[in-house]
Amino acid sequence: MENKDIRNIAIIAHVDHGKTSLVNELLKQGGVFRENQEVADRVMDSNALERERGITILSKNASFMYNGIKVNVVDTPGHADFGGEVERVLKMVDGVLLVVDAYEGTMPQTRFVLSKALELNHKVIVVINKIDRKDARISEVVDEVLELLMELDATPEQLDSPFVYASARMGVASLDPNTMGTDMKPLMDTIINHIPAPEGDQNKPFQMLVSSCEQNDYLGKLAVGKVENGSVKVNDSVSIVNYHDKNRLKQFKISNIFVYEGLKRVPTAVANVGDIVCLSGSEEVTIGDTVCDKNNLEAIPFVKISEPSVEMEFSVNNSPFAGKEGKFSTSRHLRERLLKEAVKDLSLKVIETPNTDTFKVLGRGEMHISILVENMRRDGYEFQVSMPKVLFKEIDGVKCEPIDRLVIDVPENCVGTIISAMGERKGELVSMTSHETRTKLEFNIPSRGLFGYKNEFLTSTKGEGVMSSVFLAYEPYKGEIRNRNFGTLVAYENGEAVVYGLFNSQERGRLLITPGTKVYGGMIVGINPKQEDIVVNVCKTKHLTNIRSSASDEALRLEPVKPLTLEESLEFLSEDELLEVTPLSLRLRKKILDHTLRGRADFKRKNGQ
Repeated sequence: MENKDIRNIAIIAHVDHGKTSLVNELLKQGGVFRENQEVADRVMDSNALERERGITILSKNASFMYNGIKVNVVDTPGHADFGGEVERVLKMVDGVLLVVDAYEGTMPQTRFVLSKALELNHKVIVVINKIDRKDARISEVVDEVLELLMELDATPEQLDSPFVYASARMGVASLDPNTMGTDMKPLMDTIINHIPAPEGDQNKPFQMLVSSCEQNDYLGKLAVGKVENGSVKVNDSVSIVNYHDKNRLKQFKISNIFVYEGLKRVPTAVANVGDIVCLSGSEEVTIGDTVCDKNNLEAIPFVKISEPSVEMEFSVNNSPFAGKEGKFSTSRHLRERLLKEAVKDLSLKVIETPNTDTFKVLGRGEMHISILVENMRRDGYEFQVSMPKVLFKEIDGVKCEPIDRLVIDVPENCVGTIISAMGERKGELVSMTSHETRTKLEFNIPSRGLFGYKNEFLTSTKGEGVMSSVFLAYEPYKGEIRNRNFGTLVAYENGEAVVYGLFNSQERGRLLITPGTKVYGGMIVGINPKQEDIVVNVCKTKHLTNIRSSASDEALRLEPVKPLTLEESLEFLSEDELLEVTPLSLRLRKKILDHTLRGRADFKRKNGQ
């Protein structure tokens, strides 16, 4: 039985290929906004962090009406670190729009998200976006997509997927690559004609798989999912069961049901097969659960989310400045927040350690965990994090590590530098293609080889390079990689940095702090070009004399300082260092603050004791 009045689709793509802009235009031309309404660019990126960074972090739902049919759209993240968001929402839809940039073509994340959609046997519509680019190579990109479909063992029906040519920025789509089009109707028509209506039995007992959870200040936890069978009404008593945990059984009464109309959640009294709905009434429901009729306890299979590949340690702040800037700084606060986050994000895992003040957090990549750090920081938490490490596995008695497929697009004159840098980081060149003045390089590289490389990459390509990676597989350990080729300048004592002390210290390296910054002994205040740590006294003042000129300090000139961002700080970290995170500050520090004890520990490490 089909609900022919509904279509459920997800928009999937590599980062920056134009998913959110495309959703914007579909909603606009689907009549979601008033004619005179001022609409923000990328309206689906509602989270403050998403708008700042210009990326989608969380999957979001919206809908529009077209020719009397309701189209539910799920906008998904494009960054590989948030692949877990894509994996779990694909169960909620019946087809996908695969968006591919008309110049960049198929990228690592395109392969990942497409393979997940094909596994679920979803119908695919390929949207070649940004056809208005001057350097667009439409026919080549179409061939790349077809090759990718063949590589991923697509069925003959999936290989015959329709292609639509669009410019999300201009709000136009066309079925002909040589014609620009005038609006989005060709794409909307293709969605209605090609994506199947949701199937289910209206007469069977109610069943819904929870694909996502949202928190509401007034209603509590909202479970989001697609009604697979039956129907549900407000005040119905239902049960929670789980396909992977047979002992899980809870009951609750549904207090509210919402459906999506445009960008808003609208209350409804009843939901039927194919509807994407939000249910409230239970704080215990979580992603992967099945909400079903209490007299028919049948769980729906839920896809296992891919395993994390990176770990970091979160610990209570124990620096001399602990507790001065944060609202939540105890291990209880830290534990509660991390466990709450792990329930919301299935690709994140939290492991408690024998040390009650330290927790291991496992994620899909540096950015995945750094977004968590930034969100906690904004919520008033104060804590410390260690350097990111990859998770090794033993397969058939062999130590293995995660390998990434890295795609780099750079000007031709930078190719030599990039290949040399990749060689040092154990990267293997897989393919190399040139297009006019730019070259696309593909490498298989250990995940740890990419830690700390982003800044070096931007410097060596003068900001013109584009790089992206996605997890490929576990392979035997590739050997030692030196990620950092510099040392640090470490503050000697507690106090406030002054111009005189900084002026003398900058001769040793590049400073990371400015005059007036409060420091403590063991805090990192600069970068030493040589591969060793030097203790400097940035609080040192000039002794006063009775013949000293009042303007003598004005002649001291300090080099300009660029403060490190959160990502740059995490990339900076070495094995013996921590990043102190507070709502107001980011401070790099040594794990052992005392200079004498740190010196002894370094001596023992170098001598293998």
